[in-house]
Amino acid sequence: MAVYQGARQRTVVLPRRPRVDLGAAAVAATLPRRRTRAAVRARRGPSRMSVVLAAIVVAFAGAFFSLSQDIRVSASGYEADRLTTQHERLEARANDLRNELNRLGEAPAIRKLAIQAGLGPLPAPDVIPAR
Repeated sequence: MAVYQGARQRTVVLPRRPRVDLGAAAVAATLPRRRTRAAVRARRGPSRMSVVLAAIVVAFAGAFFSLSQDIRVSASGYEADRLTTQHERLEARANDLRNELNRLGEAPAIRKLAIQAGLGPLPAPDVIPAR
């Protein structure tokens, strides 16, 4: 292990003053402790493999989000189609009921239904002369 002048003990918790006190001149001559990370000092950055993996994860997350949105939109489209079909069926039923009511509201239809129910025509009215 090489030792050079100005070497300091590495501290784990907090930086301390040097153990050996050589006087004020020796303390002033030492360089201040560097605060840069070891990876930066050694010119090491994130590896290419980790960058590629991160890009793949981001791409898959974006694709999954896009797919879920497409599924939600298509489900909404199917629901809208189902509701439109149901509305058309209900509207046709309402038109049939209106036509039936209009037909049954006329006099011949009422008369026919009364005869089918067992009711006969009324006899001729009795006219009573006034005194």
